[in-house]
Amino acid sequence: MIIEKSEEIIRSIGKVLIGKEEVVKKVLMAIYAKGNVLLEDTPGVGKTTLALAFAKALGLDFKRVQFTPDTMPSDITGFTVYNKQTGEFDYKAGAIVCNLFMGDEINRASAKTQSALLEAMEENSVTVDGVTHILPNPFVCIATQNPVGSAGTQPLPDSQLDRFMVKLSIGYPDSAEQVEILKSHQASDPIDSLTAITDRDSLTEIQNYLGSVKIAEDILVYMVTLCESTRNNPLIELGVSPRGLIALSRMVRACAILSERDYVIPGDVKYVFADVCAHRLILRPRAKLEGLTARSILEDILKNTPVPKIGR
Repeated sequence: MIIEKSEEIIRSIGKVLIGKEEVVKKVLMAIYAKGNVLLEDTPGVGKTTLALAFAKALGLDFKRVQFTPDTMPSDITGFTVYNKQTGEFDYKAGAIVCNLFMGDEINRASAKTQSALLEAMEENSVTVDGVTHILPNPFVCIATQNPVGSAGTQPLPDSQLDRFMVKLSIGYPDSAEQVEILKSHQASDPIDSLTAITDRDSLTEIQNYLGSVKIAEDILVYMVTLCESTRNNPLIELGVSPRGLIALSRMVRACAILSERDYVIPGDVKYVFADVCAHRLILRPRAKLEGLTARSILEDILKNTPVPKIGR
């Protein structure tokens, strides 16, 4: 049942985001794993469309904030106002109170506004004037940022990057895919035809089922070895945190589910390792001088780490 629904979701969103099945699949994995997604790419490749398409296909309440330097934390978390009739303060919910929150161009907000997301992304709650409000279940944050041009931007702090389960890039479509995009937009916007394939309750069941997916001891050791290698690498100043390791364990379980398995194999780890870990690394100046990237270093770590002999 899970795999049939998942394939239908991927196919449906694939009609809107043409030629990007792998990205769609990884975003779905992150949602199944109760993770947040950071989409870093140039404008116009479909980041906002992807988030809206997932909200529609999954039957989720969707809210979007276009981050700007004057966006306030209260725009995100909400605020309280005095009620003269009751003599109490009433909470007025912010944009974050939804199932799928999209923070568009998150790096254009001030550090104070960015930090308003931290509690929501980690604990699925917001605290306003000392009172904690639980967010709807399920909750996922999909944020976007443009890597080209830094004018008017505030880079995300490491603590916030660490709260994104994966960082993905959509990329430009090829020539044939661009022709298909033009054809699909001749009559109307294809996203208008998207309908809900599942609902919040079904999604929550899948998220809860994730814990039953088995990870053998050898694969647990394999994941720990990979993450420890990032901490001991001379090219890396800051390696993968324990939070990153936990995120990796959840993503590999989601990967197994979409592969119709109730157990994890080393191939699942290899498939998502860079997506989960690259944005958590801080490279040393030497690596930058040599033209290396976080992903290229992680690929080298994968090549040089012995793979467990379990369903390779």
